[in-house]
Amino acid sequence: MKKYPKLVQCDKRGQIVIPKDLRAELGIDEGTGFWMYAVSEEGILLKKLDAPELAIHKRELDELRVNADKLKLKRKNLDASEKKYKKTTKGKLELI
Repeated sequence: MKKYPKLVQCDKRGQIVIPKDLRAELGIDEGTGFWMYAVSEEGILLKKLDAPELAIHKRELDELRVNADKLKLKRKNLDASEKKYKKTTKGKLELI
């Protein structure tokens, strides 16, 4: 485990900022989830959650395809979004 000699402070809402270089190294993007553990008197441990697989969105994708015309979605955009999603590890499905 690497130690990062950086001081971060908790704000009045209880939030801290994970330094940019550490986020990049660990693949932490906006929306990344964490399990949080209290480690006795040492502090807290955050464990990054793995991004969900596209397979868990299959039902939603199928429903979008069936209802694309009603929802005024272009199927090519839906296909492009799925293709883009499969190339990422971010675990997010977004329409372009």
